[in-house]
Amino acid sequence: MKIRTIVFLTLFTCGSLALLVGSWLQVIPFTLTEDLGFITGALSVWLTVVENIWNFPIGIANDIFFFVLFWQAGLFADMGLQVLYVLLGLQGWYLWLHGGKNKTSLRVSNISPLELLVFVLITGIATTSLTFYLQTLQDSAPFWDALTTVLSLVAQYMLNKKFLENWYGWILADLIYIPLYIYERLYLTGVVYVTFLVMCLFGIHAWLQSRRAYA
Repeated sequence: MKIRTIVFLTLFTCGSLALLVGSWLQVIPFTLTEDLGFITGALSVWLTVVENIWNFPIGIANDIFFFVLFWQAGLFADMGLQVLYVLLGLQGWYLWLHGGKNKTSLRVSNISPLELLVFVLITGIATTSLTFYLQTLQDSAPFWDALTTVLSLVAQYMLNKKFLENWYGWILADLIYIPLYIYERLYLTGVVYVTFLVMCLFGIHAWLQSRRAYA
């Protein structure tokens, strides 16, 4: 095991325990649901960066915690997004294991210009439609909630296909999520997405190296 992996896991474990104990003792103003969302989310993204298949089951657990959290905050699109994430997580789990040539493991690749154009069109159309729908539900931030929902779904699908460009989709979504969650007073969740944003940069670097290794 690499030294950086040992260091990360040690710091991550210590930080997670401190967070859980602090919330349980009510020393810090976060719920256990937020804590568990932070812990499983950070771990899932890190596992994705290093192309570890365990990112999918951990990610599904993360979806469940965030479903509860967003339901409590009234962010209905983000709440529904977690259900789709579970389904996409199952798809990605299979594709990473058997989505390559002759049902071998999937390797990092680039998205084609045509596929990228299709995803951009889908994002625009779906965001517009979902915004109108969320307005009828009295969503607290209909446009931004809709945009981040669609961006996240597109990015997750690209991640499932191991397209390098998935990281750019996540970066764009995170840049919107961070102020949105701060506005909704989900401060720890905002910190989660700052962490995700930083890890996306590591993801781009790691996946570029992976793609070059198999070029």
